[in-house]
Amino acid sequence: MRAIQFQEYGGPEVLRVVETSTPEPGPGQIAVDVAYTGVNFADLKARAEGYRVPSLPYVPGLEVSGRVRALGAGVEGFEVGQEVAALTEGGAYAEVALADGTTVFALPDGVDLRTAATLPTVLPTAHALLHEVGRLRTGETVLVQGAAGGIGTVVGQLAKAGGAGAVYGVVSSEAKAKYALEHGYDEVFVGDGFAAEVRAATGGRGVDLALDPVGGDAFRDGLAALAVFGRLVSFGNASSAEPWQVGQPELYGTALGVFGFSILSLAKTAPQALREVAARAFAKVADGTVELPVTAEFGLADAADAHRLMGARTSTGKLLLRVAG
Repeated sequence: MRAIQFQEYGGPEVLRVVETSTPEPGPGQIAVDVAYTGVNFADLKARAEGYRVPSLPYVPGLEVSGRVRALGAGVEGFEVGQEVAALTEGGAYAEVALADGTTVFALPDGVDLRTAATLPTVLPTAHALLHEVGRLRTGETVLVQGAAGGIGTVVGQLAKAGGAGAVYGVVSSEAKAKYALEHGYDEVFVGDGFAAEVRAATGGRGVDLALDPVGGDAFRDGLAALAVFGRLVSFGNASSAEPWQVGQPELYGTALGVFGFSILSLAKTAPQALREVAARAFAKVADGTVELPVTAEFGLADAADAHRLMGARTSTGKLLLRVAG
């Protein structure tokens, strides 16, 4: 089968098309004939920095849509040929991918394979950030960094549907600001150092819930933008800064809370909880509450171009690789 592999860390040019053996599912696993693969920033960090890469050579990719090819021993509830979406531990940039049976999901009615490829990482993450972890309540204000990306696009819509009083976004360009304003955001700030702007927009109060995928200075700005009793949820470190640390001096004064979320970690430690979150999140797509536009699609062999586009910080929405769709 064809796959995209890298044998060393570096820029997009290290991604190469290779012919490799077709994987067979082990106990508890499902093999999927891939139709589409989602491109995520975690894939870029894997290629450039070795993020969650156990060894080289490595086939990146965390989510696919396609059809069940084969079932490993002990897997129940699926059948060969069934259309599914799946969260993987890597290996998704390929014609056949393996996933644990607990992270393979039957498609909701009316959801096609192209749309399904946008679901496994983005939708459960967005839902969990707002509701299961962020515990959004009606009328509360929300601040989202990366508001024009895949997760940001969904969070803006979910927050509004969930009764948020106002939803603020942070992006890196005016073009992205325009996009975010079309997907649930009331006001969008461009660039770094946004805490003062958020305070001004909220009459000095700050926001109730801030979502941070960036880390570093952006994490600290998010913390500085919180209202009394505010919560910040960290769900990434796109800046590759040193891991954040926060304690009594930062939290006690205004009774702040800081939480963390990783869908990949949850898939390993609490897969049933992930399935429950995913079911609630996928339902929001099926009933039309949210949509995640696919703004660029590439052939499998053009994965490096997808990485260049995402790495240039000009992309919005969701990027896909078309494998057999």
